Amino acid sequence: MGKAPELLRAMFDAAVAAAQPALCLPPLLRSIEPPRGRLVVIGAGKASAAMARAVDEHWEGPLSGVVVTRYGYGVGCRRIEILEAAHPVPDAAGETASRRILDAVQGLTPDDLVLCLISGGGSSLLPLPLPGLTLADKQALNEALLASGATIREMNCVRRHLSAIKGGRLAAACRPARVVNLLLSDVPGDDPIDIASGPTVPDPSTAAEALAILDRYGITLPVRHLLAETIKPGDPRLPEARDVARALAGIALQVARRGQPFTAPCILLSGGETTVTVRGDGRGGRNVEFLLSLALALDGQPGIQALAADTDGVDGQEEIAGALLAPDTLARAHALGIHPRERLDANDGHGFFETLGDSLVTGPTLTNVNDFRAILITAP
Repeated sequence: MGKAPELLRAMFDAAVAAAQPALCLPPLLRSIEPPRGRLVVIGAGKASAAMARAVDEHWEGPLSGVVVTRYGYGVGCRRIEILEAAHPVPDAAGETASRRILDAVQGLTPDDLVLCLISGGGSSLLPLPLPGLTLADKQALNEALLASGATIREMNCVRRHLSAIKGGRLAAACRPARVVNLLLSDVPGDDPIDIASGPTVPDPSTAAEALAILDRYGITLPVRHLLAETIKPGDPRLPEARDVARALAGIALQVARRGQPFTAPCILLSGGETTVTVRGDGRGGRNVEFLLSLALALDGQPGIQALAADTDGVDGQEEIAGALLAPDTLARAHALGIHPRERLDANDGHGFFETLGDSLVTGPTLTNVNDFRAILITAP
């Protein structure tokens, strides 16, 4: 594949580095007026521990607090307690962490300040259920939502209406203290209510909307009667990963074959989270689903290579960020007796690219913003 993989990987690494909390947060902290009372730091998400460390290192006054992040994403912090829990399917550690965070904001006064550090992944890491629900109920719901093809906005809408901490409820628990939110977004549009299901912002959605989402995807779990209204102040659908791949493949082929709408060499960059409707039993994720669909659409077109990866280092439920695609990807697969179309039908993108040795493994990146997709076209 020549030097193209190195270029694509360097681009991904640069995108991840630009989103590191150590770079992004210090300028924002300087704009926050210190409280006359206490500073309490709380947070949740795959980048929350790195965000907490940036606050710990750059805030000059006293502080305390607790945040929860994904297993393996914890970092050393002197004054803020770092807890770890499961993602994307929640576990008991996440439920305990949710209660610890609520405890941390009890008994505050108008002179106190709550600094809330939220990033993608916070929805699963704050699984505190409403009364009448159990953690097992929330786990079953998450599994069903992840497999349904629902968009992230739809999933978070349902989660908010079954949560004792999301949808503004955490902000309500902080009263009468002032709350400042620092959000690291992984959702298109950057709407705060969609980042970790909005624990500290008002929620415009309704329980009726959440029920309609469950109906739309045929989810019949016994949680429906417990949907509750959130704390109040659009629900656009995201395209499927395969649809995005086919659309970008069409553009890439037009560039390679006709020099339109751009001339090679060029790179098609895109971001944001797509969705995947799980119909098979393979090992998949948004980015490898995109790449496998892209490979089939390009059909070995010379001079086109690509990389797609999740900036948090985890695509789907695998400790694999994504993968690389080359013009000979399909040919190498066929030579090994692998049928790409069957793997796509089985949602087995990770199994496909791992067998070829083209998986991209980064380990914890300590950030979590939009997915990264780059298609490099070098041949006219």
